[in-house]
Amino acid sequence: MSYNTTDLQNHVLENVPTLLPEQLDAFSFVTQRIAQQKGTIVFLDAPGGTGKTFLMNLLLAHVRKEGQIALAVASSGIASTLLEGGRTVHSAFKLPLNLNSGDTVACNIRKNSDRGEVLRRCKLLVWDECTMSHKRALEALDLTLKDVRNSRDLMGGLVVLLAGDFRQTLPVTPRGTPADEIHACIKKSVLWSYVEKKYLTQNMRVILHNERDAELFSSNLLYIGKGQIPADSQQRITFPPNFANMVDSSDELILKVFPSVAENHSSGEWLCKRAILAPKNDTVNTINSKILTQIPGDTSEYLSIDTVLEEDEAVQYPVEFLNTLEFPGVPPHKIELKVGVPVMLLRNLEPPRLCNGTRLIVTSLKQNLIEADVLTGCARGDTVFIPRIPIIPTDLTFTFKRLQLPLKMAFAMTINKAQGQTLQVAGLHLENQCFSHGQLYVACSRVSCSENLYIYTPDNKAANIVYKTVL
Repeated sequence: MSYNTTDLQNHVLENVPTLLPEQLDAFSFVTQRIAQQKGTIVFLDAPGGTGKTFLMNLLLAHVRKEGQIALAVASSGIASTLLEGGRTVHSAFKLPLNLNSGDTVACNIRKNSDRGEVLRRCKLLVWDECTMSHKRALEALDLTLKDVRNSRDLMGGLVVLLAGDFRQTLPVTPRGTPADEIHACIKKSVLWSYVEKKYLTQNMRVILHNERDAELFSSNLLYIGKGQIPADSQQRITFPPNFANMVDSSDELILKVFPSVAENHSSGEWLCKRAILAPKNDTVNTINSKILTQIPGDTSEYLSIDTVLEEDEAVQYPVEFLNTLEFPGVPPHKIELKVGVPVMLLRNLEPPRLCNGTRLIVTSLKQNLIEADVLTGCARGDTVFIPRIPIIPTDLTFTFKRLQLPLKMAFAMTINKAQGQTLQVAGLHLENQCFSHGQLYVACSRVSCSENLYIYTPDNKAANIVYKTVL
């Protein structure tokens, strides 16, 4: 990808003087290491609202203004769209799909390939939301960089800036225990002892706009994220006074987050600013179905075609059984939609325009595809067509393929799926409580102030799971 170096030089000259002291310290440290050409891993600990994305894009511009290569990746599709030239880690580095095996892994990049040449010439690599990634992804990158750059130095002599927030959710470990999650965290990598840390702590909204309510909300969020609010024997907390608007039922939560939804749903601008979050897919599906009944118009039903790829296994797994299977990140057998409903992509179709997590509003329903307008990301406002695609889950004991639209309705979404999303109004549905590290913190931090956060929890308490060993 080519960049206008003159524009980038002006951008850097204009914006470096605006950096806060913490940001300038991190900027100077990274740029010095680039100048020294010294292999370095820096971790930027940055809660939401501290200007992390702005700083990372400024560092990318600093390198690119000299006509040099700086790569930007993120652990989620949504986060990658916020970085200039950003891609997901898996697509950029061709990482193995299964990082949970005990084997040593490396990226599928050859020395003499075009991608290998890019890594060889690269001066800076920025990796956002790294705390969501398995430690073996970082270790695979280190092995690959040493190989393609012909260097035994850390990261093959490349400066790597990791950024994230360990108060957020950790790598997903299918059927794993809390110990498995902690063990998969990049802090448990053999490379972590080499990592140098920088911190962003100042909330930009408080500093730039003197929003004292935002300051109190931000402080309370950090107390939740650090597990510093006293909890009962079931790890449940009582929210601080005025932290959020508490509601008494699921129906009231829907009404507060989506008022007059039958009239307002046709506005993509209105829809993209709000969502209801819940820990589990069952709750999300129930809420989406309930709101769908309030939307005028006919319902279209899309049924998947499910098959077992190995002929000798077909008898063991009849189609009726395959239709019942549901997995995180895989669309269900039956999808019901209406024109005007929001949906979320479950696959990277055309990064960075159409990524896993991109939200859209349905404008037309065809037999084997939908037409939709993009609500979020760099393609916002574009009209796109989403066809059925083959999807093969990787963590099964048999090989199974589902041909289906790669999306789900998105009035509600799981908390894990919401990480990286920014909302104006959020509802938190806690009839089923959070069950993993960082989920409550992630859910509450999707908005910037208490007045736009609504919470339904039957006894006004919420489970706050925090693994303090990873903070």
